[in-house]
Amino acid sequence: MAVILHCDLNNFYASAECVLNPALKNFAVAVAGSPRHRHGVVLAKNEIAKKYGVKTGDTVWQAQQKCPNIICLPPQFKKYQEFSKQVIEIYSRFTDKIESFGPDECWLDVTHSTKLFGTGKQIADKLREIVYKETGLTISVGVSFNKYFAKLGSDLKKPNATTEITPENFKQLIYPLPADNLIFIGKKTYKKLNKLNIFSIGDLANASPQLLEQHFGIIGPRMQAVASGQDNSEIIDLKHNSEQKSVGNGLTALRNLTKREEILSTVLVLAEKIAYRMRELGVCGKTVHLSLKDSNLYTTGHSLTKNISTNSPQEIAKYAMEIFDTFWGEQTICIRAVRVAVSNLHSTTQNAQQMLLFEDKNHEKLKKFNNACDKIRKKYGYYSIRNANTIDKDFINYFETEKEQNEVELE
Repeated sequence: MAVILHCDLNNFYASAECVLNPALKNFAVAVAGSPRHRHGVVLAKNEIAKKYGVKTGDTVWQAQQKCPNIICLPPQFKKYQEFSKQVIEIYSRFTDKIESFGPDECWLDVTHSTKLFGTGKQIADKLREIVYKETGLTISVGVSFNKYFAKLGSDLKKPNATTEITPENFKQLIYPLPADNLIFIGKKTYKKLNKLNIFSIGDLANASPQLLEQHFGIIGPRMQAVASGQDNSEIIDLKHNSEQKSVGNGLTALRNLTKREEILSTVLVLAEKIAYRMRELGVCGKTVHLSLKDSNLYTTGHSLTKNISTNSPQEIAKYAMEIFDTFWGEQTICIRAVRVAVSNLHSTTQNAQQMLLFEDKNHEKLKKFNNACDKIRKKYGYYSIRNANTIDKDFINYFETEKEQNEVELE
Protein backbone atom coordinates (compact mmCIF):
# COMPACT_ATOMS: atom_id res chain seq x y z
CA MET A 1 0.00 0.00 0.00
CA ALA A 2 1.23 3.47 -0.89
CA VAL A 3 2.37 5.87 1.82
CA ILE A 4 1.72 9.46 0.75
CA LEU A 5 2.43 12.64 2.69
CA HIS A 6 0.99 16.08 2.04
CA CYS A 7 3.13 18.78 3.63
CA ASP A 8 1.67 22.27 4.03
CA LEU A 9 3.68 25.24 5.29
CA ASN A 10 1.55 26.96 7.92
CA ASN A 11 0.56 30.58 7.19
CA PHE A 12 3.50 30.57 4.82
CA TYR A 13 3.99 34.20 3.79
CA ALA A 14 3.22 35.64 7.22
CA SER A 15 5.34 33.00 8.96
CA ALA A 16 8.24 33.75 6.62
CA GLU A 17 7.99 37.45 7.49
CA CYS A 18 8.20 36.60 11.20
CA VAL A 19 11.30 34.51 10.56
CA LEU A 20 12.89 37.30 8.52
CA ASN A 21 12.08 39.78 11.29
CA PRO A 22 11.83 37.99 14.68
CA ALA A 23 10.62 41.22 16.33
CA LEU A 24 7.24 40.55 14.65
CA LYS A 25 6.80 37.18 16.36
CA ASN A 26 4.43 38.37 19.11
CA PHE A 27 2.35 40.69 16.92
CA ALA A 28 -0.58 40.17 14.60
CA VAL A 29 0.91 40.14 11.09
CA ALA A 30 -0.65 40.01 7.63
CA VAL A 31 0.93 40.01 4.20
CA ALA A 32 -1.22 42.12 1.91
CA GLY A 33 -0.98 42.83 -1.80
CA SER A 34 -1.42 46.56 -1.41
CA PRO A 35 -1.48 47.59 2.26
CA ARG A 36 -1.69 51.34 1.54
CA HIS A 37 -5.03 50.99 -0.23
CA ARG A 38 -8.39 50.18 1.24
CA HIS A 39 -8.90 47.44 -1.33
CA GLY A 40 -5.59 45.67 -0.68
CA VAL A 41 -6.18 41.96 -0.12
CA VAL A 42 -4.76 39.89 2.73
CA LEU A 43 -2.68 37.11 1.17
CA ALA A 44 -1.64 35.48 4.46
CA LYS A 45 -1.90 36.05 8.20
CA ASN A 46 -0.16 34.58 11.22
CA GLU A 47 -1.84 32.69 14.06
CA ILE A 48 -2.22 35.79 16.22
CA ALA A 49 -4.08 37.66 13.46
CA LYS A 50 -6.19 34.56 12.83
CA LYS A 51 -7.39 34.63 16.45
CA TYR A 52 -8.86 38.08 15.77
CA GLY A 53 -10.84 36.66 12.87
CA VAL A 54 -8.60 37.97 10.07
CA LYS A 55 -9.04 35.81 6.98
CA THR A 56 -7.15 35.38 3.74
CA GLY A 57 -9.06 37.39 1.15
CA ASP A 58 -10.08 40.14 3.59
CA THR A 59 -9.34 43.66 2.46
CA VAL A 60 -6.74 45.49 4.54
CA TRP A 61 -9.53 47.71 5.79
CA GLN A 62 -11.51 44.69 7.01
CA ALA A 63 -8.42 43.23 8.69
CA GLN A 64 -7.77 46.52 10.49
CA GLN A 65 -11.38 46.64 11.68
CA LYS A 66 -11.01 43.18 13.21
CA CYS A 67 -7.51 43.78 14.56
CA PRO A 68 -6.63 47.51 14.87
CA ASN A 69 -2.99 46.79 15.74
CA ILE A 70 -2.35 44.41 12.88
CA ILE A 71 0.92 44.94 10.99
CA CYS A 72 0.39 44.74 7.22
CA LEU A 73 3.46 44.03 5.12
CA PRO A 74 3.97 44.02 1.36
CA PRO A 75 4.82 40.58 -0.08
CA GLN A 76 8.43 39.57 -0.72
CA PHE A 77 7.87 36.72 -3.15
CA LYS A 78 11.52 36.16 -3.97
CA LYS A 79 12.23 35.61 -0.28
CA TYR A 80 9.31 33.19 -0.05
CA GLN A 81 10.64 31.29 -3.04
CA GLU A 82 13.95 30.87 -1.26
CA PHE A 83 12.19 29.42 1.78
CA SER A 84 10.16 27.12 -0.48
CA LYS A 85 13.28 25.77 -2.19
CA GLN A 86 14.96 25.23 1.18
CA VAL A 87 12.00 23.22 2.46
CA ILE A 88 11.79 21.12 -0.72
CA GLU A 89 15.48 20.31 -0.31
CA ILE A 90 14.64 18.93 3.14
CA TYR A 91 11.86 16.80 1.66
CA SER A 92 14.29 15.45 -0.94
CA ARG A 93 16.40 13.90 1.83
CA PHE A 94 13.57 11.41 2.38
CA THR A 95 12.30 10.78 -1.16
CA ASP A 96 12.87 11.83 -4.75
CA LYS A 97 9.15 11.56 -5.52
CA ILE A 98 7.97 15.09 -4.75
CA GLU A 99 5.07 16.93 -6.39
CA SER A 100 4.73 20.65 -5.75
CA PHE A 101 1.26 22.13 -5.34
CA GLY A 102 2.09 25.80 -5.15
CA PRO A 103 4.92 27.42 -3.16
CA ASP A 104 3.74 26.12 0.22
CA GLU A 105 2.42 22.60 -0.42
CA CYS A 106 3.98 19.34 -1.62
CA TRP A 107 3.00 15.71 -1.92
CA LEU A 108 5.68 13.15 -1.07
CA ASP A 109 5.60 9.46 -1.94
CA VAL A 110 7.55 7.81 0.89
CA THR A 111 6.35 4.25 0.22
CA HIS A 112 9.86 2.90 -0.27
CA SER A 113 11.43 5.33 2.21
CA THR A 114 9.71 3.59 5.15
CA LYS A 115 12.37 0.88 5.04
CA LEU A 116 14.98 3.50 5.92
CA PHE A 117 13.14 6.11 7.97
CA GLY A 118 10.22 4.37 9.69
CA THR A 119 6.47 4.65 9.25
CA GLY A 120 4.73 7.43 7.35
CA LYS A 121 3.81 9.12 10.62
CA GLN A 122 7.38 8.87 11.90
CA ILE A 123 8.68 10.43 8.68
CA ALA A 124 6.08 13.20 8.94
CA ASP A 125 7.06 13.99 12.53
CA LYS A 126 10.75 14.00 11.58
CA LEU A 127 10.07 16.39 8.69
CA ARG A 128 8.20 18.78 10.98
CA GLU A 129 11.15 18.75 13.37
CA ILE A 130 13.79 19.36 10.69
CA VAL A 131 11.84 22.04 8.82
CA TYR A 132 11.34 24.03 12.01
CA LYS A 133 14.94 23.59 13.13
CA GLU A 134 16.47 24.65 9.80
CA THR A 135 14.00 27.29 8.60
CA GLY A 136 11.98 28.47 11.59
CA LEU A 137 8.78 27.55 9.73
CA THR A 138 6.21 24.94 10.72
CA ILE A 139 4.37 22.44 8.55
CA SER A 140 1.23 20.39 8.94
CA VAL A 141 1.45 16.93 7.43
CA GLY A 142 -1.27 14.55 6.27
CA VAL A 143 -0.31 10.87 6.05
CA SER A 144 -2.49 8.55 4.01
CA PHE A 145 -2.68 5.90 1.31
CA ASN A 146 -3.56 8.33 -1.50
CA LYS A 147 -2.96 11.95 -2.49
CA TYR A 148 -6.43 13.38 -1.83
CA PHE A 149 -6.77 11.93 1.66
CA ALA A 150 -3.24 13.07 2.53
CA LYS A 151 -4.25 16.60 1.49
CA LEU A 152 -7.36 16.40 3.68
CA GLY A 153 -5.19 15.18 6.55
CA SER A 154 -2.90 18.20 6.44
CA ASP A 155 -5.97 20.45 6.54
CA LEU A 156 -7.58 18.72 9.51
CA LYS A 157 -5.10 19.79 12.17
CA LYS A 158 -3.06 23.03 12.09
CA PRO A 159 -0.54 24.38 12.84
CA ASN A 160 2.49 22.09 13.24
CA ALA A 161 0.64 18.77 13.39
CA THR A 162 0.57 15.32 11.85
CA THR A 163 -2.74 13.65 10.96
CA GLU A 164 -2.87 10.05 9.76
CA ILE A 165 -5.78 8.85 7.63
CA THR A 166 -5.83 5.08 7.19
CA PRO A 167 -8.11 2.53 5.49
CA GLU A 168 -9.46 1.82 8.96
CA ASN A 169 -10.30 5.37 10.08
CA PHE A 170 -10.93 7.35 6.88
CA LYS A 171 -14.73 6.95 6.95
CA GLN A 172 -14.84 8.27 10.51
CA LEU A 173 -12.52 11.23 9.76
CA ILE A 174 -13.37 12.08 6.17
CA TYR A 175 -16.99 11.21 5.49
CA PRO A 176 -18.50 13.92 7.76
CA LEU A 177 -16.57 16.71 5.98
CA PRO A 178 -18.32 18.89 3.37
CA ALA A 179 -17.73 17.54 -0.14
CA ASP A 180 -16.11 20.80 -1.25
CA ASN A 181 -13.19 20.02 1.06
CA LEU A 182 -11.94 17.89 -1.83
CA ILE A 183 -9.60 20.13 -3.80
CA PHE A 184 -11.23 19.58 -7.20
CA ILE A 185 -14.78 20.42 -6.09
CA GLY A 186 -15.39 24.13 -6.44
CA LYS A 187 -18.24 26.30 -5.31
CA LYS A 188 -20.30 25.79 -8.46
CA THR A 189 -19.92 21.99 -8.43
CA TYR A 190 -20.74 21.89 -4.72
CA LYS A 191 -23.99 23.77 -5.33
CA LYS A 192 -24.94 21.25 -8.02
CA LEU A 193 -24.17 18.42 -5.60
CA ASN A 194 -26.32 20.08 -2.94
CA LYS A 195 -29.28 20.10 -5.33
CA LEU A 196 -28.87 16.31 -5.50
CA ASN A 197 -28.93 16.16 -1.67
CA ILE A 198 -25.18 15.49 -1.58
CA PHE A 199 -23.48 17.59 1.06
CA SER A 200 -20.69 15.58 2.70
CA ILE A 201 -17.86 13.47 1.34
CA GLY A 202 -19.72 10.47 2.71
CA ASP A 203 -22.83 11.46 0.76
CA LEU A 204 -20.72 11.63 -2.39
CA ALA A 205 -19.07 8.26 -1.72
CA ASN A 206 -22.45 6.58 -1.22
CA ALA A 207 -24.38 8.36 -4.01
CA SER A 208 -25.82 6.57 -7.00
CA PRO A 209 -23.10 6.25 -9.69
CA GLN A 210 -25.78 6.59 -12.36
CA LEU A 211 -27.04 9.81 -10.79
CA LEU A 212 -23.55 11.31 -10.69
CA GLU A 213 -22.79 10.34 -14.27
CA GLN A 214 -26.13 11.75 -15.41
CA HIS A 215 -25.39 15.16 -13.92
CA PHE A 216 -21.59 15.38 -14.21
CA GLY A 217 -20.67 13.05 -17.07
CA ILE A 218 -17.44 11.09 -16.73
CA ILE A 219 -16.34 13.40 -13.89
CA GLY A 220 -19.10 11.99 -11.66
CA PRO A 221 -17.62 8.50 -11.19
CA ARG A 222 -14.19 10.08 -10.80
CA MET A 223 -15.41 12.28 -7.93
CA GLN A 224 -16.99 9.27 -6.26
CA ALA A 225 -13.83 7.20 -6.57
CA VAL A 226 -11.81 9.89 -4.82
CA ALA A 227 -14.43 10.35 -2.08
CA SER A 228 -14.49 6.62 -1.35
CA GLY A 229 -10.71 6.28 -1.17
CA GLN A 230 -10.28 4.44 -4.46
CA ASP A 231 -8.04 7.00 -6.16
CA ASN A 232 -4.53 5.78 -6.98
CA SER A 233 -3.08 8.88 -8.68
CA GLU A 234 0.70 8.78 -8.63
CA ILE A 235 2.98 11.51 -7.41
CA ILE A 236 4.30 13.51 -10.36
CA ASP A 237 8.05 13.36 -9.98
CA LEU A 238 8.95 16.80 -11.34
CA LYS A 239 12.69 16.41 -10.82
CA HIS A 240 13.41 13.21 -12.69
CA ASN A 241 10.77 12.87 -15.39
CA SER A 242 11.56 14.73 -18.58
CA GLU A 243 8.39 14.33 -20.62
CA GLN A 244 6.81 17.74 -21.10
CA LYS A 245 3.19 17.89 -20.05
CA SER A 246 2.22 21.56 -19.85
CA VAL A 247 3.51 25.08 -19.40
CA GLY A 248 1.59 27.22 -16.94
CA ASN A 249 1.67 30.37 -14.86
CA GLY A 250 -0.44 31.61 -11.95
CA LEU A 251 -0.90 35.04 -10.39
CA THR A 252 -2.63 36.24 -7.24
CA ALA A 253 -4.15 39.68 -7.77
CA LEU A 254 -3.33 42.51 -5.37
CA ARG A 255 -7.07 43.00 -4.94
CA ASN A 256 -10.12 40.96 -5.87
CA LEU A 257 -11.09 41.04 -9.54
CA THR A 258 -14.75 41.78 -10.19
CA LYS A 259 -14.87 42.71 -13.88
CA ARG A 260 -14.26 40.81 -17.12
CA GLU A 261 -11.70 43.34 -18.32
CA GLU A 262 -9.67 42.77 -15.12
CA ILE A 263 -9.66 39.04 -15.78
CA LEU A 264 -8.62 39.76 -19.38
CA SER A 265 -5.68 41.94 -18.31
CA THR A 266 -4.50 39.26 -15.88
CA VAL A 267 -4.88 36.53 -18.50
CA LEU A 268 -2.83 38.59 -20.96
CA VAL A 269 0.04 38.90 -18.47
CA LEU A 270 0.02 35.14 -17.92
CA ALA A 271 -0.39 34.29 -21.61
CA GLU A 272 2.64 36.44 -22.50
CA LYS A 273 4.81 34.61 -19.97
CA ILE A 274 3.57 31.17 -21.02
CA ALA A 275 3.99 31.83 -24.74
CA TYR A 276 7.50 33.26 -24.24
CA ARG A 277 8.52 30.16 -22.30
CA MET A 278 6.96 27.86 -24.90
CA ARG A 279 8.86 29.52 -27.72
CA GLU A 280 12.08 29.13 -25.72
CA LEU A 281 11.30 25.42 -25.35
CA GLY A 282 10.33 25.05 -29.01
CA VAL A 283 6.84 23.73 -28.27
CA CYS A 284 3.25 24.62 -29.05
CA GLY A 285 0.04 23.20 -27.59
CA LYS A 286 -3.58 22.44 -28.40
CA THR A 287 -5.24 22.65 -24.97
CA VAL A 288 -5.65 25.82 -22.89
CA HIS A 289 -6.62 25.60 -19.21
CA LEU A 290 -8.09 28.41 -17.10
CA SER A 291 -8.62 28.15 -13.34
CA LEU A 292 -9.90 30.83 -10.99
CA LYS A 293 -9.68 31.02 -7.21
CA ASP A 294 -12.40 33.15 -5.64
CA SER A 295 -12.29 35.23 -2.46
CA ASN A 296 -13.41 32.20 -0.44
CA LEU A 297 -10.41 30.25 -1.79
CA TYR A 298 -12.59 27.94 -3.91
CA THR A 299 -10.78 26.96 -7.11
CA THR A 300 -12.54 25.85 -10.27
CA GLY A 301 -11.10 25.28 -13.71
CA HIS A 302 -11.98 24.28 -17.26
CA SER A 303 -10.09 23.59 -20.46
CA LEU A 304 -10.56 24.03 -24.20
CA THR A 305 -8.90 21.92 -26.91
CA LYS A 306 -8.49 23.13 -30.49
CA ASN A 307 -7.55 21.24 -33.63
CA ILE A 308 -4.54 23.49 -34.14
CA SER A 309 -1.53 24.15 -31.92
CA THR A 310 -0.22 27.51 -30.75
CA ASN A 311 2.48 29.26 -28.78
CA SER A 312 1.00 32.68 -29.47
CA PRO A 313 0.05 34.80 -26.43
CA GLN A 314 -2.81 36.33 -28.39
CA GLU A 315 -4.35 32.93 -29.10
CA ILE A 316 -3.72 31.57 -25.61
CA ALA A 317 -5.45 34.62 -24.12
CA LYS A 318 -8.28 34.35 -26.66
CA TYR A 319 -8.98 30.72 -25.78
CA ALA A 320 -8.70 31.39 -22.04
CA MET A 321 -11.31 34.13 -22.32
CA GLU A 322 -13.56 31.82 -24.36
CA ILE A 323 -13.44 29.49 -21.36
CA PHE A 324 -14.19 32.38 -19.00
CA ASP A 325 -17.13 33.61 -21.04
CA THR A 326 -18.56 30.09 -21.26
CA PHE A 327 -18.34 29.13 -17.60
CA TRP A 328 -18.19 32.39 -15.62
CA GLY A 329 -19.35 35.10 -18.01
CA GLU A 330 -22.82 35.65 -16.58
CA GLN A 331 -21.88 35.23 -12.93
CA THR A 332 -20.99 37.85 -10.38
CA ILE A 333 -17.29 37.28 -9.84
CA CYS A 334 -14.89 38.04 -7.01
CA ILE A 335 -11.61 36.45 -8.05
CA ARG A 336 -8.44 36.28 -5.98
CA ALA A 337 -6.13 34.31 -8.27
CA VAL A 338 -5.94 33.31 -11.93
CA ARG A 339 -3.99 30.50 -13.52
CA VAL A 340 -3.51 29.72 -17.21
CA ALA A 341 -1.74 26.70 -18.68
CA VAL A 342 -1.21 25.13 -22.08
CA SER A 343 -0.96 21.35 -22.48
CA ASN A 344 -1.11 18.72 -25.22
CA LEU A 345 2.30 19.96 -26.29
CA HIS A 346 4.12 19.28 -29.55
CA SER A 347 7.45 20.29 -31.04
CA THR A 348 7.09 23.35 -33.26
CA THR A 349 9.30 21.74 -35.89
CA GLN A 350 7.09 18.67 -36.04
CA ASN A 351 3.86 20.62 -36.13
CA ALA A 352 4.67 23.65 -38.23
CA GLN A 353 1.62 23.16 -40.39
CA GLN A 354 -0.69 23.17 -37.37
CA MET A 355 0.36 26.64 -36.29
CA LEU A 356 -1.47 28.53 -39.01
CA LEU A 357 -3.97 30.04 -36.60
CA PHE A 358 -4.85 33.06 -38.68
CA GLU A 359 -5.03 33.79 -42.35
CA ASP A 360 -1.52 33.38 -43.77
CA LYS A 361 -0.74 37.10 -43.98
CA ASN A 362 -1.90 37.73 -40.40
CA HIS A 363 -0.06 34.68 -39.13
CA GLU A 364 3.23 35.85 -40.60
CA LYS A 365 2.78 39.36 -39.17
CA LEU A 366 1.99 37.97 -35.73
CA LYS A 367 4.93 35.57 -35.85
CA LYS A 368 7.31 38.42 -36.72
CA PHE A 369 5.81 40.59 -34.00
CA ASN A 370 6.24 37.92 -31.29
CA ASN A 371 9.77 37.15 -32.45
CA ALA A 372 10.62 40.87 -32.24
CA CYS A 373 9.21 40.99 -28.70
CA ASP A 374 11.36 37.99 -27.76
CA LYS A 375 14.49 39.75 -29.00
CA ILE A 376 13.70 42.89 -27.02
CA ARG A 377 13.07 40.89 -23.85
CA LYS A 378 16.27 38.89 -24.19
CA LYS A 379 18.28 42.09 -24.62
CA TYR A 380 16.58 44.44 -22.15
CA GLY A 381 14.71 42.13 -19.77
CA TYR A 382 11.33 40.45 -19.84
CA TYR A 383 9.29 43.45 -18.66
CA SER A 384 10.90 45.88 -21.07
CA ILE A 385 7.87 45.38 -23.31
CA ARG A 386 4.27 44.80 -22.24
CA ASN A 387 0.78 44.57 -23.65
CA ALA A 388 -0.86 48.01 -23.41
CA ASN A 389 -3.93 46.43 -21.83
CA THR A 390 -1.88 45.35 -18.81
CA ILE A 391 -0.08 48.62 -17.97
CA ASP A 392 -0.87 50.59 -14.80
CA LYS A 393 -3.28 48.03 -13.37
CA ASP A 394 -3.53 48.31 -9.60
CA PHE A 395 -4.28 44.60 -9.26
CA ILE A 396 -1.19 43.25 -11.08
CA ASN A 397 2.28 42.95 -9.60
CA TYR A 398 4.44 42.36 -12.67
CA PHE A 399 7.68 41.56 -10.98
CA GLU A 400 6.70 39.24 -8.17
CA THR A 401 3.76 36.92 -8.74
CA GLU A 402 2.56 34.60 -6.03
CA LYS A 403 3.44 31.51 -8.03
CA GLU A 404 6.13 31.81 -10.66
CA GLN A 405 5.35 28.73 -12.75
CA ASN A 406 7.15 29.44 -15.99
CA GLU A 407 8.78 26.06 -15.62
CA VAL A 408 7.43 23.12 -17.55
CA GLU A 409 5.08 20.89 -15.64
CA LEU A 410 5.95 17.27 -16.17
CA GLU A 411 4.26 13.89 -16.40
